Amino acid sequence: MSSMIVISATAVPDHLRGALTRWLLEVTPELYVGTVSAKVRDELWASVAACTGDGMSVLAYPADNEQGFQLETAGTRRRTPTDFDGLTLISFRRDIQEMANPL
Repeated sequence: MSSMIVISATAVPDHLRGALTRWLLEVTPELYVGTVSAKVRDELWASVAACTGDGMSVLAYPADNEQGFQLETAGTRRRTPTDFDGLTLISFRRDIQEMANPL
């Protein structure tokens, strides 16, 4: 069964952006939306995760949980999905600059 997915791919190579547009619509720069099967979703995400490098990518897709969706992330990022009693929350990693120059 097909389901809607959303992929945000920031600062990724152009060839990855082109590959994503073969399966999904780029509704705004670096934001892709589409309806695909779980197999296609997993294959797309494997490609995205392998090519993200220093960029940042996030995949959101429907799941049978309290929130109704699941998140996957790849690449260097300041935000990290964290499981908190079955709910996915976003935790922030402090930048080195912030630690060196506290307010």
